Amino acid sequence: MKLRSSEEYKKLTPEAKAKICNGCGPASAFIDLIPDTIYGMDISEACNIHDCDYHFGGSLEDKYNGDLRLLNNLLILINKGSFWLRWFRRRRALKYYEAVRCFGESAFWSGKND
Repeated sequence: MKLRSSEEYKKLTPEAKAKICNGCGPASAFIDLIPDTIYGMDISEACNIHDCDYHFGGSLEDKYNGDLRLLNNLLILINKGSFWLRWFRRRRALKYYEAVRCFGESAFWSGKND
């Protein structure tokens, strides 16, 4: 199963994608504290889709939908991976979701109310 994304994400040029998307964690962080992997599995594409959702979103509903899409995409990736690590990876995916859900508003609204 392919990852779910918005039409805006599908239309991004590589140059636009490089400007908008930065993998997991905030773009403004001095040090990259949020890994792009969960127990060795690359999740950067799911995070890039989430970055795009935040970039183009304009309402709290858009934020919540982007956060849910992140969780769904993480679960899609996890279900494709090792059966033995699924439980651990799902727990970590829920932590990523909880983090963006609880602490992502400043990143979502960044640059929109200027």
